[in-house]
Amino acid sequence: MTTDLRQQYDENGYVIVREAIDADLARETAEHVHWLAARYPDTRPEHFHHDMLVTDPFMHRLVGDDRLLDIVQQFIGSNIAMFAAHYIAKPPKTGQKVLWHQDGTYWPLEPMEVTTIWLAATESTRENGCLRVLPGTQHNKLLSRAELQDVPDGKNVLSSGIHPSQIDDSHVVDLELQPGDVSIHNPKIIHGSEANTSDKWRIGLTLRYIPTTTWVKRDTHASIFLRGQKSPGVANLYAEPPSFDPAVHMPFRGQEAWLSA
Repeated sequence: MTTDLRQQYDENGYVIVREAIDADLARETAEHVHWLAARYPDTRPEHFHHDMLVTDPFMHRLVGDDRLLDIVQQFIGSNIAMFAAHYIAKPPKTGQKVLWHQDGTYWPLEPMEVTTIWLAATESTRENGCLRVLPGTQHNKLLSRAELQDVPDGKNVLSSGIHPSQIDDSHVVDLELQPGDVSIHNPKIIHGSEANTSDKWRIGLTLRYIPTTTWVKRDTHASIFLRGQKSPGVANLYAEPPSFDPAVHMPFRGQEAWLSA
């Protein structure tokens, strides 16, 4: 990562890194979503959350890819864990909207030291509901859940968001990405996305990386330890590395490294 990219992140609250991973791994990431959709037919693909992914060897392989960790390290240092992963995969024509919000509002982290990687597994465009950000809003106050508007209509990925009267979207930026590109955004920047009314999938994966000095204030939540050292003074729970079982896991390149001894 260059100084210019870090400067852009600090000034605007986001930055894009093109071709962060190779096209084949991006394709496998999209295939993973379709595999999950077949496995969990009653769950919308916008809601493939961490609890579905934390014991999956492909997810461990993906989030621990050195190319991603090398990017993350330049934001949070060399002792890295992943607090949570979440596919927001919008199917053609019916993909849901994401209301304006700040990520940090929802996260039980102390301190709020976290870097979000948004990984494009397919094209992410204005037409299919790409991520949209309001540059500079990372300097705003982090709103509490009580300050949000509840929208429990089942039509949005989130059931709450920032009230429209608090949003000035005159300078909105659409983060259009190709498969393998990533955007990186601050936990306080205001962002969201429109519904997917196109005839193409929009598959994105949000990866929330933390330094091991950040405490996840949820005793039963298992993070994934990835690089460096665990912090002895922070009692985070870490998932055990899973073993690949062809009967229950999606095949992927490199699965041999995950076979049990």
